[in-house]
Amino acid sequence: MTDPLSLPPVAAPYQLPFHYGALHNIGLDFLVDPAPVRKTLAEHHPDLTAADFDGLACVTLNYQLYFAQYPNGGGITQEIEYSIVAHPTTGADRLARLTYEQYAHGHDQTKLLGIARLHVLCDNPLAIEAGTRLYGEPKYPAWFGTTLPSLNGPAGDVWTVACGQATHTPGAPAVDPQDRALFSFRADLDGLPRVPVNNTPITGYGTDDTGRPLAGPMNVYQPYQYISLTGASERAELTVHDPASPVGADLTAHVGDTPAAGAWTYQSAPVAAHNRPYYVPRAG
Repeated sequence: MTDPLSLPPVAAPYQLPFHYGALHNIGLDFLVDPAPVRKTLAEHHPDLTAADFDGLACVTLNYQLYFAQYPNGGGITQEIEYSIVAHPTTGADRLARLTYEQYAHGHDQTKLLGIARLHVLCDNPLAIEAGTRLYGEPKYPAWFGTTLPSLNGPAGDVWTVACGQATHTPGAPAVDPQDRALFSFRADLDGLPRVPVNNTPITGYGTDDTGRPLAGPMNVYQPYQYISLTGASERAELTVHDPASPVGADLTAHVGDTPAAGAWTYQSAPVAAHNRPYYVPRAG
């Protein structure tokens, strides 16, 4: 029997933890009928149980734009995780009974309530390989078209994320976008009340190629901003463009027309600013 507390090996040439240089992140949560979610979870992560929030399950879309610095340069990655909020079945007796709002505010101090990843779509081949080998993520190529809140753009808090199919040739430095949109969402959070929440580390669950479950916590060093969409569900809209795709089929089966229950965002603070120029008086 294997030791249940042993650490998985770190595949070469990677080093852990992986450090983010900057992160821009939005998550949308949907409270849904638990039956289809439990069926899917049993197929992909049989050692996990879907969280129960007053009789509903929670699925989440988590878009990330991040920068990482390496000894020989830097890399920019976009990815989106479609996941079920779940916990290890063997840890059920350690969990307090929480409402969704309590969970969203970070009240699960065990951090056993994590994201059981079903689809991780990514535009960086190196990140795809690392996520697959290190964390057992079901990660594959995709392209993204986005509009995000930015200090370098117009004021406002509106996020739009489109995700499409891509392919990757082994050894190629980039993914190859295909003319096939998979899904998109828009979240207009401008003017909505928000509260800072300490909801990390976020435990991400995967399953390795032997079928053994993995848990990888991710720390974010400043609070997230949580926005309840109760009474404002029209401010977030999810569109499935290709219901025949694997991610589109799961979104259709799990979410359908269910409105989003909450959103959570994080944007790294700027570290420098190049200011407006001024005229220098000419000599003579």
